[in-house]
Amino acid sequence: MSDHANQPAQQPKNPFLYVVVCASGIAGEVGKLITAAQEANWDVGVVATPQGLGFMDAEAVEAQTGYPIRSAWRAPGDPRPLPPADAIAVAPATFNTINKWAAGISDTLALGILCEAYGFGIPTAVLPYLNAAQAAHPAYRQSLDRLRDMGILIGTQEPHRQKADGGAALFRWEEALELLTPRRPAGQ
Repeated sequence: MSDHANQPAQQPKNPFLYVVVCASGIAGEVGKLITAAQEANWDVGVVATPQGLGFMDAEAVEAQTGYPIRSAWRAPGDPRPLPPADAIAVAPATFNTINKWAAGISDTLALGILCEAYGFGIPTAVLPYLNAAQAAHPAYRQSLDRLRDMGILIGTQEPHRQKADGGAALFRWEEALELLTPRRPAGQ
């Protein structure tokens, strides 16, 4: 079970955005999305896949958000370090995370939060970041179709060729906020 049921001690003054970060070469640039969200009056907390932690500067992200990065379930009775999410952005979203999420696999905190978000009705945007060889696998298209059927907002990033920069220069972090803007809680 993930962390949506109880209230944390600290309450945000703005709507709260979870940014779910996966293990990807561009994950270290997640500060771009955090900055854009904060400028749009969101408070932000980061939830990383266990492998995603190694792809970003955790200390810098925590300083930028003011919250600890979540990657593992907390022990029963421990306080909830993040407020409940008003919306979720999954960026960058890997082949693995997209396929597990669509299949309902909840073997990490990040996937648990994503699987429960559907049941809670939390608006969720996903920005896939994967190479063309992965995108050619039939499971990927089926997973995107299932996520769309669930109401998940999917970004336009095209799969890239395997190369040195991996298409990083074309990744539009702000697209997650553009997708979520029409779904932002009323009056905020």
